Amino acid sequence: MIAIITGDIINSENYEVSEWLGILKKYLSNFGESPTDWDVYRGDEFQLKIPREDVLGVAIHIKALLKTIKGLDVRMGIGLGTETFTGSGVSESNGPAYQRSGRTFESLKEDKLNLTIATGSGFYDDTLNLMLKLALDFMDDWSPVSAEIVVMAFEHPKASQADLAKRLGIQQSAVSQRQKRARLDLVFELLDYYDKILKDLNPC
Repeated sequence: MIAIITGDIINSENYEVSEWLGILKKYLSNFGESPTDWDVYRGDEFQLKIPREDVLGVAIHIKALLKTIKGLDVRMGIGLGTETFTGSGVSESNGPAYQRSGRTFESLKEDKLNLTIATGSGFYDDTLNLMLKLALDFMDDWSPVSAEIVVMAFEHPKASQADLAKRLGIQQSAVSQRQKRARLDLVFELLDYYDKILKDLNPC
């Protein structure tokens, strides 16, 4: 069972491609080769294939990375399932994971949401998407400073507030304030819940 993220960059037309493309490609390259494991196409759309246990954290990490650039954001549809056809690239492969990702991605604009997931379980889809909708209430409002502290939490998970303060050249109390403003505790509670339900999801 795999996970597919299908996404596009919000407000990309107002920025030079060089401002965000390198950041996105550098991050995606952590998960394999392009175009077999990930691809950026049609200017500002992308697709990524990764293990299902990593997908929600990766999606939130991508969101935080792009929101470090003021005015940018990202829409992403996540699909879990199997891969029944492996093409020459991720955008040419197929299976339930791809179909679910594509369908959720297509519905994002109409639903005025920036992140949804389709797991193949109606119950967990309802539960997770309600939780995501509530989380997006603050994640969509992350400032570049808040987004930066989220990125650092993902990239240095064992770093203390003192370590992060040193890296950023700020006081430890400022790190604490930024983490609270970003609602980092809720982000990780959401990821913990996702980890717990994975064992109940059957491959399909």
